[in-house]
Amino acid sequence: MMDRYSRQTLFAPIGVDGQKTIGEKHVLLIGAGALGTGNAEALVRAGVGKITIIDRDYVEWSNLQRQQLYCEKDAREKLPKAVAAKDRLHLINSEVEINAHIADVTADMLDALVKKEKFDLLLDATDNFDIRMIMNDISQKHSVPWIYGACVGSYGISFTVFPGESPCLQCLLKTVPLGGATCDTVGIIAPAVGMVVAHQVTDALKILSGNGRECNRKLVSFDMWKGQYVSLNVAGLKNPECLSCGENKTYPYLSFENQTKTAVLCGRDSVQIRPVETMSGGRDLGVLKELLITQGINVESNPYLMSFQVEGNRLVAFQDGRVLVHGTKDIARAKTLYHQYLG
Repeated sequence: MMDRYSRQTLFAPIGVDGQKTIGEKHVLLIGAGALGTGNAEALVRAGVGKITIIDRDYVEWSNLQRQQLYCEKDAREKLPKAVAAKDRLHLINSEVEINAHIADVTADMLDALVKKEKFDLLLDATDNFDIRMIMNDISQKHSVPWIYGACVGSYGISFTVFPGESPCLQCLLKTVPLGGATCDTVGIIAPAVGMVVAHQVTDALKILSGNGRECNRKLVSFDMWKGQYVSLNVAGLKNPECLSCGENKTYPYLSFENQTKTAVLCGRDSVQIRPVETMSGGRDLGVLKELLITQGINVESNPYLMSFQVEGNRLVAFQDGRVLVHGTKDIARAKTLYHQYLG
């Protein structure tokens, strides 16, 4: 089915050999929101051999404005994003092997997955800086390049990290302002998403086709609304004392004490609570549903999650034990509801 990629192989830097190489690569994509759906669709259409998607969330109506793989049916059914993305991507290109994981990324889980699978690239499409720092340490530990990307409002930023060569995200934190605003406070417009995706996918195609040396080694940022674009040479910021990539690295974000168990979700007025240990065999949602029904609580469910409304808040429970508490950013209140209704 090489005709499918004929316009891509006509592009000299890729060509037939580069296309064959792309088809042999495996990409790990963390997050299936705005950046994740854009990256996933572009790579699947480009003929990447295999893509593994990890996402902890489900499709909501507010996602449809910018998360291009999803439709109204997905939002009505509250489908997990990883599942809805996989279904849509299979319709786009049935040749690509797609793995979907409904899970919150932890250091232990990601470390085990990267050891088990042979990933050629890690792609950041999360809205969580803790997860990005875990990705950064995993990248350094296993010598796999990764591409950082973020957007909020009309602003976007991207940087490609090559272990052992470029500064890592930890190196940049003390010098480069990497943001502070969130889509919860200033919103987001789709063109900013598209521009970050364009930068990430371009470097991804270079790496996957064997042209990684041609990647832009600069940190790029832009404001689509104001028409501003900045490209920073950050090579000099590589820190030999960095604990993530320096001479005596310890990978600090892979340690247990640096792993967040609760998190206020970006743009959601919601708190995620994750058990200290992943539940063996997963949570039995059927048993939980029956227990709640006996208390007179109305429960909605699908094969992947269940949700219910109590005390002005909506709780969504996943099979891996995670719970989203909607309608609050108060972690203490979220924990109280969690323990009261879910133990």
